[in-house]
Amino acid sequence: MSLITDITRRKSVAAMQRETGERSGLRRVLGLWQLTAIGLGGIIGVGIFVLTGTVAATQAGPAVVLSFLLAGIASGAAALCYAEFSGLIPVSGSAYTYGYAVLGEFAGWIIGWDLLLEYALIAAVVAVGWSGYVQALLDAAGISLPVWAQGAYGSAPGRLFNLPAVAVSVAITILLAMRMQWGARFNTTIVAIKIAAAAAIIIAGAAYVKPERWHPFMPFGMHGVVTGAAVVFFAVFGYDMLTTAAEESRNPQRDLPRAVLLSLAIAMALYFAICLVLTGIVPYTTLDTPAPVASAFTAIGMPQVMVAISLASICGITSVIFANLLAGARIWFALSRDGLLPGWFAKVHPRWHTPHRTTLLLGAVTATASGLFPLDELAKLVNIGVLCAFIVICTAVAVLRWRHPDMPRPFRTPLVPLVPLIGVGFSCWLIWGLPTITYWRFGLWLLLGLVVYFGYGRHRSHLNTPAATAAPVHESTP
Repeated sequence: MSLITDITRRKSVAAMQRETGERSGLRRVLGLWQLTAIGLGGIIGVGIFVLTGTVAATQAGPAVVLSFLLAGIASGAAALCYAEFSGLIPVSGSAYTYGYAVLGEFAGWIIGWDLLLEYALIAAVVAVGWSGYVQALLDAAGISLPVWAQGAYGSAPGRLFNLPAVAVSVAITILLAMRMQWGARFNTTIVAIKIAAAAAIIIAGAAYVKPERWHPFMPFGMHGVVTGAAVVFFAVFGYDMLTTAAEESRNPQRDLPRAVLLSLAIAMALYFAICLVLTGIVPYTTLDTPAPVASAFTAIGMPQVMVAISLASICGITSVIFANLLAGARIWFALSRDGLLPGWFAKVHPRWHTPHRTTLLLGAVTATASGLFPLDELAKLVNIGVLCAFIVICTAVAVLRWRHPDMPRPFRTPLVPLVPLIGVGFSCWLIWGLPTITYWRFGLWLLLGLVVYFGYGRHRSHLNTPAATAAPVHESTP
């Protein structure tokens, strides 16, 4: 085959749909609410308790609610595209699989390789954040870890290793590797606690809201609102992670689109309410602190709300680690099952029915990175990664609608191509504003991906041997 033919070859949507009825070795145990909890786990983290206040204080004022609305519209455009694809191609792999089916193998590989880095880095960075919150609670209780175990080398004098970050990474990895239903129940429980705590904060603060604090509503002008939207945009995605568990969903064509839209809708409702309460109980100018929600409730004489905030923050961070490790392991599994990475990674455990090898390896990478390296700068890579995924998905929806307009779709993105264009345009605008160093680091990762693809994946792809394309990979029972 010629190079052009190789990189543009693709597995048809019809072929992928046929494969969904075949046994992949993964166990279908996830219902609508468990899928929605995975989405909420990915969307709602500490951002709900931090970005709402800091953006209000520095960029948007009480109009921070409009910043979230704009970000929600942009993220919603991508969510509608994800919803269409998740019902149309309910296969593990999310954006990688969708790009593979519509834009070709090379485009699919690029986005899959990109997502591997994104999910691993998010999990590692968030594990470090989890460690910080837990250590703060331990300090408040008079318990302190040895200095060497408090953080990575170079993060502060005497620190060598971030023990809590490694511990939470390992614990969640083991949970995900053993049985998906156990992990799903755990995640659903902590997401429920997180949402209940957020709701309690909203209800407790509503009685102290003074509408006059919302004036002036837009002190920084419309420019501030738009700038704020660019910042909070990174708090309104994460629903893409639930689509990676398509082959573990009981009814993927029905439940995946619903879970994508439901998780974003619930998250946005909580964001709007927190914004209105926070800017209504204290002047927005006082919210530029590392913990604005906690500071606001302390200022109105309700320090006991700190317990709910701390609990919600820890639960929120834990669910984000869970969602990213789950998604990253399944992207890796899908890449390997298609032959673009060694098939050894695509073995399914005969008893646990999970992609245990990719889960354990990704967890090991996350634990090592979170324990040994300060990841503040590397964390910027996740921004460009998810935005590139959004561009691919929105483009692919428009292309497939043009190629096959009459193809049956369980869910149809409305107003195509307008909605995909909104998603692409907003994502490009945000990428344009990222620091230059982000482009260099992202470029180096993609360069490594090109070496792997042209050195291995292009020649080992199952599309080179059509008979092997649909053959699922199992691990024989010993």
